[in-house]
Amino acid sequence: MSHEKYQQCIDECLKCMVTCNHCYDACLNESNIDMMKNCIRLDRECADICAYAAKAMSQNSTFVKEICKLCADICEACGQECQKHSSDHCKKCAEACFKCAESCRRMAA
Repeated sequence: MSHEKYQQCIDECLKCMVTCNHCYDACLNESNIDMMKNCIRLDRECADICAYAAKAMSQNSTFVKEICKLCADICEACGQECQKHSSDHCKKCAEACFKCAESCRRMAA
């Protein structure tokens, strides 16, 4: 499969990466940072795997399915954590994570 066929998923991964990075940064400025530890950790992991998944798809890696499955799992976990918080950046992050997870699951199928 050529990388053009991955473009929609690449775009979702890159959007998710940016949104997770924004959420990560915003969480660091929350008044109760202890409450945000899991969110911050998952934001970082999710941003990193999304960047890697986009790179793997753009390079037509032979491991795209496995990478996309892992990306979907991490995005799902990050989205679930972000849903627990009321801040706007967390709500937007959860939405981006769930969209990316859905797109990556289609790639992994």
